[in-house]
Amino acid sequence: MQRLIEIIRSFPELPLVDGALGQPAGDLESDLVYFGITIILGLFDWTGLARAVRSKLLALREEDFATAAVLMGAKPKRVIFRHLMPSFTSHLIASATLSIPSMILGETALSFLGLGLRPPITSWGVLLNEAQNINVVALYPWLMLPVVPVIIVVLAFNFLGDGLRDAADPYK
Repeated sequence: MQRLIEIIRSFPELPLVDGALGQPAGDLESDLVYFGITIILGLFDWTGLARAVRSKLLALREEDFATAAVLMGAKPKRVIFRHLMPSFTSHLIASATLSIPSMILGETALSFLGLGLRPPITSWGVLLNEAQNINVVALYPWLMLPVVPVIIVVLAFNFLGDGLRDAADPYK
């Protein structure tokens, strides 16, 4: 499984999105383009979470409480679900909530580059793409306002992830 994760992580995301959605995106409906972007970003972003979970479980497996449970005769399934999972749930929650901003930024970046959603559909990337011309920004400075909600939402999800991690931490 780890080799599969490494193979998937070795593929560059941007050329694959460009190849999958770049040219035909003008012909596809906006719903299909959006779901295509979501599926492609999801196929690549799960690998980071899987590696984080694996490394955390391997580290927790060597802790004294896990060793004690094994020495007392607990089966591997019980050790995993009763002892290890509660210890890394907070880490899993934080990693999952931190992956949401990366998906938002991924869609925004692809739409900004013209590889994602296109007008007349409205997304933060499309709005920022329209503000790309310096002459337009000089005349209409409010076109730069979509940057503010992007920053606020990304920071909000980061703070939410930190708060959930702290709330679910069994050592506090």
